Amino acid sequence: MVSQTYKIVIGVSVGIAIGILIGCGALIVIRLYKKRQFRSREPSSPTLPIRANGINTSIDSSASISVSDANPSKQIMAKRNGQWNVHQNKDLFASLSGIPRYSYKDIQKATQNFTTVLGQGSFGPVYKATMPAGELVAVKVLASDSNQGEKEFQTEVLLLSRLHHRNLVNLVGYCIDKSQRMLIYEFMTNGNLASLLYSDGPRFLSWEQRLHIAYDVSHGIEYLHEGAIPPVIHRDLKSANILLDKSMRAKVADFGLSKEETFDGRKSGLKGTYGYMDPDYMSTNKFTKKSDIYSFGVILFELITAINPQQGLMDYINLAVIGEDGKGDWEEIVDKKLVGRSNAEEVRLLADLAYKCLHKIPRKRPSITDLTQAIARIRQHHFTKNDTLPPSVSDAPGVLRRIENQQVELSNMTSLRSNLSLKV
Repeated sequence: MVSQTYKIVIGVSVGIAIGILIGCGALIVIRLYKKRQFRSREPSSPTLPIRANGINTSIDSSASISVSDANPSKQIMAKRNGQWNVHQNKDLFASLSGIPRYSYKDIQKATQNFTTVLGQGSFGPVYKATMPAGELVAVKVLASDSNQGEKEFQTEVLLLSRLHHRNLVNLVGYCIDKSQRMLIYEFMTNGNLASLLYSDGPRFLSWEQRLHIAYDVSHGIEYLHEGAIPPVIHRDLKSANILLDKSMRAKVADFGLSKEETFDGRKSGLKGTYGYMDPDYMSTNKFTKKSDIYSFGVILFELITAINPQQGLMDYINLAVIGEDGKGDWEEIVDKKLVGRSNAEEVRLLADLAYKCLHKIPRKRPSITDLTQAIARIRQHHFTKNDTLPPSVSDAPGVLRRIENQQVELSNMTSLRSNLSLKV
């Protein structure tokens, strides 16, 4: 009898234990199922926002191009390869950009069937156009087979819709019509800085104008580096991307390669223009604000010398600083058009600033805020000092001949060095 009772107790205990195990297993399965369903409804995490003028707005890689309404709270943000890529949800893109969208027919009519070519942009031709209200604009057309241009187009629309400054070019519209992609800018009457410096025409940039251009450009870069949150790195600063309006105000243009400053340690592919690219960036593939500073230093030397960076500007700079003290003899490379029309002290001060921007160690280059303040002091010196034109006009021909001889000598030294490099 005792044995039978013992067996019953054991059977009941085993049954209860099995029941508890089955119940626990069922609860675990139910919780995992509910958790999986919850995760499937969660949106992707957003990227860092870009804020302009204190307004919090985000650049979205999943945003796309349209004119219809969209709910910003449903925007799913994802950054890829440092670019703000845009999918083809047109409603969302329009809500992000806030920039007018035009049809292909609108632009075709405004450009008179694309007849007046202003130049060649980074990813297609640029045409002059007149909008219905009579406003002159420049229309940059994306080549239909340009994949890189598509990314630059998306970046520029979304970026310029959020960043606004008097020294940044103003984007007034865009066109998305089937395979057509176009950017519409305010018309800059005096073209780009490179054309004014290197054309053979009668136009001449005075020293005062060059100082003002340097000041304007520094302000534009300062806004990108210090005014935007997070900071924006231009990545393609060059004289061809500095545009001048009818009052000769300079504005930074072409933001197709621009990106937010990040500190994730990731490297980016080499992008930019030969002659303006930071050597440190070329060796490490890491682009920082100090890489923009290097490019700005090259532009400052262009203003001083009118020598193209792609035609040996750095060789002239390096030869001008050969000496025991390491200081530059900038008179040897100054633009001969400035002889007798500029202040030698101001030229020296600006050249010294430009040379600091080219320092091999990025962290030793000045910040854009320091540069803006220094250029402001040079301009103040220009406007307040009475004797702003040494040497005298009568001395100018002799000085001009001396500078021409020095530049010929520098050119010969550069050629000799190139030949020696080829032999090695």
